[in-house]
Amino acid sequence: MHYIPLTHEDEKAMLEKIGVGSFDELLDAIIPRDLRCSGPLGLPKPASEHEIRKIIKDLGQRNVTADDCVSFLGGGIYDHYIPAVINQILLRSEFYTAYTPYQAEVSQGTLQAIFEFQTAVCELTKMEVANASMYDGASALAEACLMAKTISKRNRVVIAETVNPQHRAVVQTYVTGTDTPLAVVKSSGGMLDLDALESAVDENTACVAIQHPNFFGLMEEVGHIEKVAHRKGALFISSFDPISLGMLVPPGDYGADIAVGEGQGLGLPMGFGGPLLGLFAAKKEHVRFMPGRLVGMTKDRDGKRGFVLTLQTREQHIRREKATSNICTNEALCALGALIYLSLMGREGVAEVAQQCFLKSHYLNGRLGQLARVKLPFDRPFFKEFVIEVDNPEQIVDRLIDKRIFGGIDLGRFDECWKNYLLVAVTEKRTREEMDYFVDTLKTIL
Repeated sequence: MHYIPLTHEDEKAMLEKIGVGSFDELLDAIIPRDLRCSGPLGLPKPASEHEIRKIIKDLGQRNVTADDCVSFLGGGIYDHYIPAVINQILLRSEFYTAYTPYQAEVSQGTLQAIFEFQTAVCELTKMEVANASMYDGASALAEACLMAKTISKRNRVVIAETVNPQHRAVVQTYVTGTDTPLAVVKSSGGMLDLDALESAVDENTACVAIQHPNFFGLMEEVGHIEKVAHRKGALFISSFDPISLGMLVPPGDYGADIAVGEGQGLGLPMGFGGPLLGLFAAKKEHVRFMPGRLVGMTKDRDGKRGFVLTLQTREQHIRREKATSNICTNEALCALGALIYLSLMGREGVAEVAQQCFLKSHYLNGRLGQLARVKLPFDRPFFKEFVIEVDNPEQIVDRLIDKRIFGGIDLGRFDECWKNYLLVAVTEKRTREEMDYFVDTLKTIL
């Protein structure tokens, strides 16, 4: 919004209409007063529109992005190559300006794109049905846990400590206030502790949720975990990296009931942490419990192919108490970008990207492991990211940025037990020269 058209009189009338005396009173139900700013904020003097534009432009030019540096950032958002044609198609007005497709007769292009996206996700994951996408991988995982509760008529969620801690935090937020105990199963050596999992799963467990490859990039024992979950009648939820499925066995082939993932790596930019794309797929028997929207293909009375929203078990379409979820939309433009990426790359292209990520990450892992003050704490198979152990990783990250290197994620920000861990990711974009530069620079810093 380029300007705010409301006057003080307009604001006063709006507040009176909803029965509050001031904006502060409106915030009482949302933000406690002791957490709000009070008194002067130290803002600069008012400026003209022309001056503000210049200030904002100057601030924007201070941003440092993955295009300006060599990026080894991971943890859910990755610096993968984005073919130029993706943005060219996304900027077409029929896609870029399209709103949610409630009226099928005027939204056939959008609906068909979503249907093809769902099909691509099913082929990628080897699951039977997929929805039209979720907000991101974190909300997809949380929605999957709530869906498992509804299906199983059980109350308890068991989740691995090796799941992305930000995703776990979102799950915690979703289940808070719903009388849903959340059990986090500890890790051992960077992997889910299988003995602890056996003890954690009981007859009231709705689901077991894991990430594979996990947050540390390691391969979980998915076959064993699936048996533990199903033996007790719980659903098995797997959170996956879509690029990894170019090499690894897909969730549908190792018995996942629900498969979710973060689709940013499928042709979407890192941005500054978004927008992202939640992938969500399940077994066909669970289709009526899926959140969000699904698009189906049908025929009209003249026998012509058409696309429609179907199984709309959302608050906007049925009585609220019967809704599977309150998610209101899908990431249509991001989903289209992922569809274009998968269509361009094809099976062989995705497999090639996965193989390059795998081989290059192992090359860098081997070189870093030769440095005197670097340890490799987890001696396990990994995909495209791995953990190194160093002293003062936060300081190292800052010093690497000075050398135009995004050196990874300091895991101490998530857990005190990980205070000396640095998570390093390697995509197909990284060259041998860039990786060697990273190693030589880190060696000098250490």
